[in-house]
Amino acid sequence: MTIGLTSNPAGAELTDLHGRRFEYLRLSLTDVCNFRCSYCLPDGYRKAKGAPPNLSIDEIRRLVGGFAALGLWKIRLTGGEPTLRAEFLDIAKTVSGIEGIRQIAITTNGYRLARRAQDYADHGIGAINISIDSLKAEKFHAITGHDRLAEILRGIDACKVAGIASIKLNSVLLKGLNDDELDDFIAFVVEHDLTLRFIEVMRTNDNPGYFIEHHLPGSFISDRLQSIGWLRQSRQAGAGPAIEYANPTGPGRIGIIAPYSKDFCASCNRLRVSATGKLHLCLFGDGGIDLKPWLQDDAQKEELIARLQKLVAGKAPAHLLHQGNSGATPHLASIGG
Repeated sequence: MTIGLTSNPAGAELTDLHGRRFEYLRLSLTDVCNFRCSYCLPDGYRKAKGAPPNLSIDEIRRLVGGFAALGLWKIRLTGGEPTLRAEFLDIAKTVSGIEGIRQIAITTNGYRLARRAQDYADHGIGAINISIDSLKAEKFHAITGHDRLAEILRGIDACKVAGIASIKLNSVLLKGLNDDELDDFIAFVVEHDLTLRFIEVMRTNDNPGYFIEHHLPGSFISDRLQSIGWLRQSRQAGAGPAIEYANPTGPGRIGIIAPYSKDFCASCNRLRVSATGKLHLCLFGDGGIDLKPWLQDDAQKEELIARLQKLVAGKAPAHLLHQGNSGATPHLASIGG
């Protein structure tokens, strides 16, 4: 199999030795987050001593340009909380203007959406995922450390008014905390014509006890959806790993991201770069590879492309979560989840 640049009508492709094609980059802009979610940063964000600086806008432009030259077309700006980055709007505008990039998405806790959704749309953001782990104010507060559910729900309406094409909700499935809200979430997405992603809580190096206490398999959701007649959907181009179900009688979709399920990694189409410029071939790999040396000058583009081709070719076939191995990931805010 040929790795990297190939001749095809869509341009170059970035592939690995396992036949997977990578079209989707999750780019962290900061590891800072203002929420204290119990499954991620229960004690709040703490800056590591001696941490290197985040990528500059020029470095981000060169990075995304290199990936785009290899056929990658979807960028998700993540964190931490990406909208905390002072240059957030400038970064979004810069990335959206790079040749070959067709979609800019963000994942956000939504605390600024009610006020800023139109700004986001005006700067090229066409897809937004909003983290909402409960539809009950007191439970939302307990999980996230913030009493902001009503404000975030207003942000959903603001996204619709702004004309953002794709609005999805993310909810981490937590046994004993929000698993009793499944029917409420189903009713909510039907009423508001939304898509929801339930995500299995994942074990990281700082939460083994929490994982044991609160993990539920994705089958908990799929069994319920099938029991009420929801229909499994085929995966769309550029989509992530969610197994998606649709309401057969009206609006509403629910997806399940189940990293502990069989063959989860077989359809992997994404790569990750941390806020400081480290390439992570897997969310649960053994540390990142520094790309900053290849991002210092526009003249380095061909060197960057060659470096990306070589690194991606060696991507492992699967993570080792099912063996209790979380790699070098300390918590999900560290490289954008």
